[in-house]
Amino acid sequence: MDPKRFGFWVLLGTTERFPRRLIAERRIAFVKVGRHVRIPERALEEFVVAHTVQPITTRRRFAAVA
Repeated sequence: MDPKRFGFWVLLGTTERFPRRLIAERRIAFVKVGRHVRIPERALEEFVVAHTVQPITTRRRFAAVA
């Protein structure tokens, strides 16, 4: 998945700079073919799953006062 062609940032709702930063910081797996850099779809899915934050369920705040 080429960030420039696919629109990686559109998929994640970020800027074009974000996937480049992830690659530069080695925070996501990538494949370098010559001078081209590709991000495998599986790596993207794993990144999203690993950084997904689940919502917190809250208790009922106003209990009946006896």
